[in-house]
Amino acid sequence: MSIAAAITLPPTAVKHRSLSSPSPSLWLSSSSFQPPKNLPSVAISANLRVFSSMSIQAPQKASATSFLDHKESGILHFVKYHGLGNDFILIDNRDSEEPKITTKQAVKLCDRNFGIGADGVIFALPGTNGTDYTMRIFNSDGSEPEMCGNGVRCFARFIAELENLHGKKSFNVHTGAGLIVPEIQEDGKVRVDMGQPILEASDVPTKLTANKDRAAVKAKLDVDGLVWNVTCVSMGNPHCVTFGTESCNDLQVDELNLAEIGPKFEHHLMFPARTNTEFVQVFSPSHLKMRVWERGAGATLACGTGACAVVVAAVLEGRADRRCTVDLPGGPLDIEWRESDNHIYMTGPAEFVFYGSLTL
Repeated sequence: MSIAAAITLPPTAVKHRSLSSPSPSLWLSSSSFQPPKNLPSVAISANLRVFSSMSIQAPQKASATSFLDHKESGILHFVKYHGLGNDFILIDNRDSEEPKITTKQAVKLCDRNFGIGADGVIFALPGTNGTDYTMRIFNSDGSEPEMCGNGVRCFARFIAELENLHGKKSFNVHTGAGLIVPEIQEDGKVRVDMGQPILEASDVPTKLTANKDRAAVKAKLDVDGLVWNVTCVSMGNPHCVTFGTESCNDLQVDELNLAEIGPKFEHHLMFPARTNTEFVQVFSPSHLKMRVWERGAGATLACGTGACAVVVAAVLEGRADRRCTVDLPGGPLDIEWRESDNHIYMTGPAEFVFYGSLTL
C-alpha cells in the first residue's frame, strides 16, 4: 500500500523528510485538499515521536468539520489522538458498517518508521442495538481487541469534534466488550463507565485454576521456571495482573525488561486468547504504579482497561482501596471500582495531535 498524506497541524516548528516506496510513505501534498487558513500544512516524517514533547493546541471548532467533511475518491482523512501517550489513528466510518481499511493496511499505517505511527486504528461506525456509535479497533499487529480504555476516551473526543459538540457530553458506545459509556467532562477529561469486571476464570479466559469464588486470585503462574503470583481479570479483554513473584512481593516495575518477559506472559498456554499483562508496584492503598505489555501492541505508555484491571486485582488481593490513582509511563489515571453498582469508572485525558489525509 502506498500512502500519500497531507498533515495539518496548529502552528508549530516541525522537522520533516520524505519516505520512499514500497513501504507506506508520507509526503508534502496539499493539492487534493485546501486546509482551513489558520492550519498550515507541513511535510513530516512518518516517525511522529517529534510531537511527544510539544504542546499542541486543538484547532478552532470549524477546522475539524471542514477537514473531515471534505470528500474525495481515494482519499481518506484521519485524526490522530493520544491518551497518556497511547496513540491512535481515528477514522470517521459512520457511513459504513465495515472499516474503510483492512487489518493489513492498519499494520502499515501504525508502523512508526514507515507509516503514520500509532498503537492502533480506531473506527467510528454507526450505532448497534440502539447505541449512538460503534467503536472497532485494529491493533498495530493487525489483531482486533474487544475494547481499549485509552482508545475509548480518544473516541469520545473524536465524536465531539465530528458532531461539533461542546461542554459535558456522554455517548452510548457499542464495543466488542459490550456497552461503554464515555462522558466528556467540563475540564476536557473523559470519564468512562467501563462496566463490571469479569472475574470467573473461564470467562477471562484463563486455564489457571479458580481459587476464590470462581476467580483466579494470587494464582501461581510458572514463567520459564519463575513462579509469579497473578490475578486474572477481564474488562471485556483479558488481563493478567501481578504484584510480584513467590520470592519477591515488592515489585520494582522500572527494573523490569518488558520486551523480554512481556511476550512470555502474552503467549502463555494458560491464556487461550492471549493476555494483556500488568506489572504493579504499590505505593499506598490509593496510589499504584504499573507497566503494561499489551496483547497485540507490546509495551505501551498507557492502558486504560489495564489500569482498571489493576485496581480490581489490588482490591481482591487486599492491597488497595476501591479508588486509586494509577501511574502509567504516560501519566496518571483515576480509577474507581464502585461498590454500589460494581462498575468501574476511569477518568483521564485524551489529546488531539494532528489531522491528516492519505491516498490508499
